[in-house]
Amino acid sequence: MPTTGVNGVRISYRVQGEGDPLLLIGPAASPATIWDRHQVPELLRAGFQVITFDLRGSAPSDVPPGPYVLDDLVTDTAELIRFLDVAPCLVAGVSIGAMIAQELARAHPGLVRALALMATRGRGDVYRDALARGCADAMRAGASVPTGYSSVATMSQLFAPGTLADDEFTRDWLTTLSLFPQRGEGFAAQYEATVTGDHLPGLARVRCPSLVLAFAHDFVMPPPMGRAVADAIPDCRFELLQECGHFGFLERPGEVNRCLVDFFRSVV
Repeated sequence: MPTTGVNGVRISYRVQGEGDPLLLIGPAASPATIWDRHQVPELLRAGFQVITFDLRGSAPSDVPPGPYVLDDLVTDTAELIRFLDVAPCLVAGVSIGAMIAQELARAHPGLVRALALMATRGRGDVYRDALARGCADAMRAGASVPTGYSSVATMSQLFAPGTLADDEFTRDWLTTLSLFPQRGEGFAAQYEATVTGDHLPGLARVRCPSLVLAFAHDFVMPPPMGRAVADAIPDCRFELLQECGHFGFLERPGEVNRCLVDFFRSVV
């Protein structure tokens, strides 16, 4: 994948297809390839140009020492959009990617044509902030945390109970997480960047067409937090998908892709 220098770091990115440019911003501690199995093929078939990239802290992008703050990741993204000369573009994000996307639309309105936010929030609470810091501590501890335990603990955060009852799905993900454990300073700093205080008031300045997509069994960024973001953004649509957790875009990809394609087609 090519790289470019933005905001003092090298960012790895990929541009595929032709059509209206659509930038996907992924979750923390995950490679940009997380979009490749489900979202990228469907969005390409729908006629969009799809742009993916690895956040700072996720190799092969640079992994500078922390701490990172959300504004660092927003500025990285803004400079990448300018470098690629695709503004204003469609933007979709999940988890911290959604938090980056909504702040990008607020701080750099000329860069964002429309906004789809999955599993998002505009402020934390005591439990979610403690969860982010605890996960960061475990990532810095590295191999001293048994891989089997960290894999199971991670899956319990990401997926709905019904999904975890699917033995084949669960076995595949346990294998993936054991082979590619979420460890290191970069991933830890990404998790800590989700501890942001209250950004909800500023979202009133977002003016582009917007959609919030929440997942019913998401306890990392639960539906009421997504609803609060939708309420803060003027004329924002809100949809709730059942039977999926924080990574609902991987659990119910058909429904998520339908929502994304229908929404973005309605605004281009």
